Amino acid sequence: MLYQIYETQRSLMEPFADFAQAASKLYSNPLSPFGHNPFAQRVSASYDLMYRLWKDYEKPRFGITTVTVEGTEVAIHERVEIDKPFCELRRFKRFTDDPATLTRLKGQPAVLIVAPLSGHYATLLRDTVRTMLKDHKVYITDWKNARLVPMEEGEFHLDDYVNYVQEFIRHLQGIYGNCHVISVCQPTVPVLAAVSLMATRGEVTPLTMTMMGGPIDARKSPTAVNNLAMNKSYEWFENNVIYRVPTSFPGAGRRVYPGFLQHTGFVAMNPDRHMSSHYDYFKHLIAGDDASAEAHRKFYDEYNAVLDMDADYYLETIRVVFQEFALVNGTWNVISDDGDLELVRPEDIKTTAHFTIEGELDDISGSGQTEAAHALCSGVPKARQKHLEVKDAGHYGIFSGRRWRDTVYPQVRDFILQFNEGPTVQARGNGRSNAANNGAAKKSGRQRSTA
Repeated sequence: MLYQIYETQRSLMEPFADFAQAASKLYSNPLSPFGHNPFAQRVSASYDLMYRLWKDYEKPRFGITTVTVEGTEVAIHERVEIDKPFCELRRFKRFTDDPATLTRLKGQPAVLIVAPLSGHYATLLRDTVRTMLKDHKVYITDWKNARLVPMEEGEFHLDDYVNYVQEFIRHLQGIYGNCHVISVCQPTVPVLAAVSLMATRGEVTPLTMTMMGGPIDARKSPTAVNNLAMNKSYEWFENNVIYRVPTSFPGAGRRVYPGFLQHTGFVAMNPDRHMSSHYDYFKHLIAGDDASAEAHRKFYDEYNAVLDMDADYYLETIRVVFQEFALVNGTWNVISDDGDLELVRPEDIKTTAHFTIEGELDDISGSGQTEAAHALCSGVPKARQKHLEVKDAGHYGIFSGRRWRDTVYPQVRDFILQFNEGPTVQARGNGRSNAANNGAAKKSGRQRSTA
C-alpha cells in the first residue's frame, strides 16, 4: 500500500513541479516583466529549489562521448554487449583514426567493472569509467530497475547475481583471453564468490580482482548501515521494507525493496548535510554562481535517481552478508545455472592477484571490512596481494572525484599492468585476428579502433 501512496503523491506533485520550473524561468528571464522585480532573483531561486525537491529523477545517462589518451581525443561509443533480464553488460568502445593511439589502445587490458546493485544506478561510477577509459577497455554491469522487469522474467536472487558475474567474465575471456575485474562496494562479495567458484571448478580466473569499499566481513568496524542490517531480523525486513510494484509499471506485482525507501535511508543518515547543501544551492542561485549551482544539480541528479531491487536478492543479501556472514564463515552455498549447489571457497583462488581499497572515513563499509578478503584468499601468494587505505577519503572518494583520480586510480592502473599477462586473443565475428584486421585497415590508408 505504501508504494501506491507514494506513486499517487508523486503523480499529484508532478504538475506543481512543472509549474515551479516555469515560474523560476519566468522570474529569471530579463525580457520578462517579472524579471525586473527587485526580488526576482530570490523568487526565481525559490521556485528552482522547489522544482528540484519535487521533480521525479529518472535514470541518468553516462554521457561519455570522448576521452583524452596521451593528448589524443578518442571517441567513445556506448553499447549493450549482453542484455539479461535484470542487467545489461555495457561496453564503452573506443575509436580513433590516429595509428599510434590505435596501437596503444589495442594493447591495453580489458576490465569488467561490477557496479553496485544497492539503490543507485551504475552511472554513479561515471567518473570511475571515464578515468579507466584512458588506459583500459572498459565494460560495466548496468543493473535494471526491478519495477520495469515483467513478472514473466522470474525472480532475481543473490545466486543469480553471482552467475551473471561469471557469465560476464567468461564473455570477456572469450574475446581477450582474460580480463581484470573491479568491484565497488556491495558487489565485492558476489564477485569474490564468482571468482572463487570458477577457481574451484578449475576454470581460468581473472588476472586481477580489485575490491573497493565493500562488506567482505561486515563484522569489522560496523557502520550504521551494517548495524541496521545486523540488529533487525530477516522477518523485520520482509515485513517492513518489501512492497509490490503498482500496476502502472511493467513489473506490476513484483516484490521489491523500493528505491524511494532506500533514498529516504540515504538522506536520513546525514539530514543536516543535505539541508545545508540545498540552502547553499539557494544562495548560489541568488549570487549568480552558476558553476557551484551546476555542480549541485549534477550531484543530486545522480544521488536522487534510485531503482527498485528485487525482494529475493535484497533479503538474501541481508541474510548472507550481514547476518550469517556466510562468506567469511565458509558456509555460503550458491546454486549454479545448472542447478548444482556449490560451496564458495575463496582459498581455491591461486593465481588471481587481488587489491583491496578502503577509505579512512568510509561510513558505509568500515575499516578492515574489504581488507578481510586477503585472509580468505589464502591460496594467493603474498606477492600478488595489495591493500590501500586512502587517507581522508569517504566512501565515494575512493571511486569518484579528486582522490580517486589522483591517489587511487594510478595505483589501480599500475596494479593491473603489473599482472596483465595472458594468451593472445582472437577477434570475434568473422574469426579474423586483430592483426589481420589491422593489416586490411592499413591497406585502405586509415585504421579504426576496436578497443
